[in-house]
Amino acid sequence: MPGIEECLAEAMGITGAVGVSLVDWTSGLAVGTAGEGPGGDHEAGAADATELARAVTQTPSFADPDTGAAPAEDVIVSSAGAYHLIRFVDTPFDTSVFLYLRLDRDKANLAMARIRLAAIADRLVLV
Repeated sequence: MPGIEECLAEAMGITGAVGVSLVDWTSGLAVGTAGEGPGGDHEAGAADATELARAVTQTPSFADPDTGAAPAEDVIVSSAGAYHLIRFVDTPFDTSVFLYLRLDRDKANLAMARIRLAAIADRLVLV
């Protein structure tokens, strides 16, 4: 099973990928990065994405109505030139991490990127 670096490298192979980070949303820090960060700064991008992740996970409107479980698998934000995709990573222990993938909007296929990022998140082994 691939570790952090292998998963980040695989995510960079997604068509249109510009940069990717594994982010601990408890601290807002990037655990690992590859490619370019937003504005050249992965840490600022991780902090911004953390605010979005927290807003989604702490808002009852997004919760599963049957179980009240974690509200989202993905969060997608589109801007003029990019798609920003946050994929929450399930782990067998108590941790709160997500993959944050930035995609060039002109080159990426958002549906395929979601599928590929989900598969990467499912295989990710955190050590």
